[in-house]
Formats: sequence, structure tokens, C-alpha cells
Amino acid sequence: MKTTTLPAKLAFVVFFSLMLIVSGCSKNKDNGSPAFSQDYVVFAWNDLGMHCLNPTYDKAVILPPYNNLMAQVVLRGNPPKIVTSGITVEYRLLGNTTSYNKRGYGGFWDNVKALFGLESLQHDVGLTGNRLSGTMQAATGHFEATGIPVTPVNDMGVWDPLQVAELTVKDGAGKTLATTRATVPTSDDINCAKCHGSDAFNDVLLEHDDEEGTNLMQSKPVLCAKCHGSPALGQTGRGTAGTYLSEAIHGFHADKGASCYDCHPGNTTKCNRSEKHTAADGNCTRCHGTMEQVAASTKSGRVPWVNEPSCSSCHAGVTDAGSTASLYRNSTGHGNMMCTACHGSPHAMVPSLKDADNYQAMQYQPYSKSPKTLGSCGTCHSSSRGENEIEDYAEVHGGSNPEKENGCYICHTSVQANTAKWPHAFTWQDSN
Repeated sequence: MKTTTLPAKLAFVVFFSLMLIVSGCSKNKDNGSPAFSQDYVVFAWNDLGMHCLNPTYDKAVILPPYNNLMAQVVLRGNPPKIVTSGITVEYRLLGNTTSYNKRGYGGFWDNVKALFGLESLQHDVGLTGNRLSGTMQAATGHFEATGIPVTPVNDMGVWDPLQVAELTVKDGAGKTLATTRATVPTSDDINCAKCHGSDAFNDVLLEHDDEEGTNLMQSKPVLCAKCHGSPALGQTGRGTAGTYLSEAIHGFHADKGASCYDCHPGNTTKCNRSEKHTAADGNCTRCHGTMEQVAASTKSGRVPWVNEPSCSSCHAGVTDAGSTASLYRNSTGHGNMMCTACHGSPHAMVPSLKDADNYQAMQYQPYSKSPKTLGSCGTCHSSSRGENEIEDYAEVHGGSNPEKENGCYICHTSVQANTAKWPHAFTWQDSN
């Protein structure tokens, strides 16, 4: 028995080793990216990079539990195609299946009539009818699930503002075509206590009653947007108070010693996580201006949440990639792909300081030593500049059977040498 089985085992080991070698060679060509061997690829992101919610809903209320998840599905090819029909995109929050029974968040559902005028709302169902798991709806060029009532506490009771959703793309027969994960961030890290004390939301109402002659303490719970218009909640106009909520808050606190991270979460959360856009205050004022400027611009006609800085405000030379009239979160460029599909969520653009935000960058480009924007030459090269070196690029990476497949092959099955067809026309300078 031993003389016959030993060679057989040896033969198996040799065969298996050869297969590993062949597999290794194959991966050397496609760099091991799973996308290169798939028919479909899915990209997902959050529309703001961080949503805010109240810690309680029985006093002053600014925002409900409400988060948006977006996705684009691409059929790989030459050229690739964005797909919104014949498939479904399912999502589920990982390790986070309920919201009502955690901390003080249940007050949102208990007080939904007083706050939002609904007779009732089933526990763990958001204002749009979505839950912590479900099927995304097809929209123009993408899929979306809006109003997900996610809270920053998982089922183990751990507070974490960077909750994560798993997305699964299926065909009509229920076969899985592609999967990915995306951060669904939300935080109640609003430091009103810095000025308003331990019972901050009651103190806010008391201060408002004293300053404005209102009677809010007797009307709890109070939704601030009931009087101050909030486009963040889909409202139009300044509301009965005559001032947008953003205008009122920024204007009133401009000389009170408040900082951006006191309200926009926060000193613990650190809302802005993009490595290239992070200063001590999250780079808030560099893009948005000081609180005085935010309030003044609103008084001059700017609509909060609707009119915001664009990428081209700071990055000259990217305008050829797509629209600059739209907000970054709404902009499309290369092949009608959303800018966020490759670059990541606003305030969490790749590379992010948090691993959860970088999941897709590493999923689709695992050969990179560190997270880089999808398709970035910087995944392998120290510099992305290549206007005068296109021949070298085409020789190694171009065509339908290149020597080395790069990030373009996440969606493409062939790369043409015409750089005008590439994202940003291959004119940007450096990925580092």
C-alpha cells in the first residue's frame, strides 16, 4: 500500500504546486484583483461621508436617523456598461439589525407624530420606508436606498460612527454577480454640552425662549426645522422663522467660540476622514469658509446643502472629467460614472484615514501597498504624471491582452491609447 500511494500523493503535491505557480503567474498579470475575472463589478458609497442624528428625541431635535446608500453596477467590457435593469442590489448593515431599542434613539419612533407629522412609524423603519436591510431602488444611472434609520451603536452595544453595509448584486435567477462593502456613517457626537451644559438640548430650548420670546420648553419635543427651513430634510425656503437652520446656527454661534467639530461630528468622530483633506479642524473652513462666512453667504442667497464648494474650486484641470455645476456627490464624469464611485464619499475620499472607507480601493486593487483612488497609477508608481510617456504606458498596460493589467481593468477589458478618453484625460499630476 505504501509503495503505491506515496507516489500518488507526491504526484498530487507536484501537480498542486504547479497549479499554484500557474495561478501565481496569472495573478502577476492581473495583479490579483477579483474584478478582473468577474463579469460585473459594483461600487458603493454614502452620499455625505457622515450623517448626523440626535442622541435623544424628547427635547430639541435637529436631525432624525437618516442615511443614504448609493451604488453603481458595471458590466465589464469594451466599453463597459452601467446596468440598472435585470438585476437587484441588496444591502444589509453588518452586525446592526435594530435601532429602536438602543440608547435614546427609540424616541424618534415614539415621537414621530409630534416631530414629523406621521401618525405612526413601525420600529426600525425610516422616514422613507427603508430598513437596516433591503433592496435598493434603481434610479438614473445608479441604485439608492435613502432614509436608512441606522444608528452608531451595533448589536453588541458598541458605539461606532462607521457602520458598514454589505451589498450583493443578483441576476433575475437570484445568482450572485458581485459583492462589496461600504461605510454607512452616522454620529450623535454633537458637543452642545461645551456651552449648554449636561442637559444641553433642554438648555437650547430655554435659551431660545429667553432670546426670542418663544415657548418651546412647553412644546417638547421640538424639531428645529419646524420653523427654520432645512434643505437637509428636503425642505425649501427659509421657513416661518425667516432664516435657514444652517444660517441661524452658524450666524448665532460665530462669535461664541464654537468650532466646526462641536456640531459637525465631532471631536471623537472626526467627520472629515480623507487623508488629503484633513487639517486640525477637518479642513472645514478651507472649503466651506468660517461660520461667519457660511452665515453671510446664506444671507446673500446661497442655499444650504444645495450650493456647496465643488472640486474645481481647489483642483484646477479636473473639469474635463464631468460636470462642475453639480455638487461632488451628484457629479458624473468618465462614462457617466459618479465621481464618488472611484474617489469615495464626500469627506471620506480615498485614501481615508479609516480602513472601513478604503474597503473597495483595496478590494479592487489589492496589489497596491496602500489605498489609492480606483484606477490611480499611484497604486504602483510614485507619480501619476504620464502625458509624455504614453507610449511606455500603452506598451505595458494597453490593449486587450496587456503585459500588466491595471486599475482600468476593474471595468474595462481593453484600454485604448487615446488619453482623452481616460478619467481627467490623464492630465492630473500626482496621486500621492
